[in-house]
Amino acid sequence: MADKIRILVVGLGNMGASHASAYHRSDGFEIVGIMSRTIKSNKKIPKELAGYPLFEDFDLALKETKPDAVSINSWPNTHAEYALKAIAANCHVFMEKPLATNIADAEKVVAAARAKNRKLVLGYILRVHPSWIKFIEVGKTLGKPLVMRLNLNQQSSGTAWHWHKNLIDSLIPIVDCGVHYVDVMCQLTGAKPVRVHGIGAKLWAEADKQNYGHLHVTFDDGSVGWYEAGWGPMMSETAYFVKDVVGPKGAVSIVAGQTGSGAKDAEEVSDSADIDRHTKTDALKIHYAQVDGDKNFSKPDEIVSMEDEPGHQELCDREQAFFLRAIRENLDLTEQMDAAVNSLRIVLAAEQSIAEKRTVELA
Repeated sequence: MADKIRILVVGLGNMGASHASAYHRSDGFEIVGIMSRTIKSNKKIPKELAGYPLFEDFDLALKETKPDAVSINSWPNTHAEYALKAIAANCHVFMEKPLATNIADAEKVVAAARAKNRKLVLGYILRVHPSWIKFIEVGKTLGKPLVMRLNLNQQSSGTAWHWHKNLIDSLIPIVDCGVHYVDVMCQLTGAKPVRVHGIGAKLWAEADKQNYGHLHVTFDDGSVGWYEAGWGPMMSETAYFVKDVVGPKGAVSIVAGQTGSGAKDAEEVSDSADIDRHTKTDALKIHYAQVDGDKNFSKPDEIVSMEDEPGHQELCDREQAFFLRAIRENLDLTEQMDAAVNSLRIVLAAEQSIAEKRTVELA
């Protein structure tokens, strides 16, 4: 049996705890430490993770644990720094999105991984999600050009109030979450993004940056897409989850159950901020554009049930199973790394567009 991969987990928030749980239960990984700047005062460490060595300094954790791999799930503005140090220590890296907060740092991380022949896997959770894989598969059959309409607005209350505010200190919402959805657009079109435009607004006095944004991207095959994201206690939960692709031959939409919000406990997140809702599909609705001689639709819409799709934790388990495979089987991750840089380039161009009040042409 192959030796276990000794892994240092950095960050124990929503995603960090889920990934740590995956390592804890995996036969292929051994957690050698958990690092967070405030972990020793954290009163909510999951029971299954109790007993692992705790660190509040990354350099010390890296030196003392001597891991084979590092899982980076901290705030985005620490990602590139931690990844470069981990790779320099000959560690493979799993990193939650985004790769960095600027393109120069993102390219440094990818270049370092290539130079050291270390595996770098990004947490693009939709790439391991069977419903989203099917959504993209169907979208590719709709002809060209494509019109892609995607959003994920989140209402911030209770615990979500704090984590959204802290995230905005690093990145605006269309950058932080947007990398997932422009990556989907790039997979759907297989085309080169050429032009990006963004708009934004600051509605949340307590937040450091704009908490609402909308980006528009044009591809060299004529396809166009938009992505909208807003966080804050004022955000509407009407049409907060739109996942829609339209082409000459029809359309495919993700139809997710959207329960009513109503009154909530102080610590309860709203439906739109529930991380399980962010990947929940329920069903795909496929519309066929073909008409008969009387110009009536010749084929009815089709509903593809996704009721047995994996939940959030199982998706994290799948990501870590892929990370393990990448290490043990020496998988070529060139496409995934290039895609991570590409999606980051698009969302950062949208942020630049907002700041400079102009459309940004991509080289």
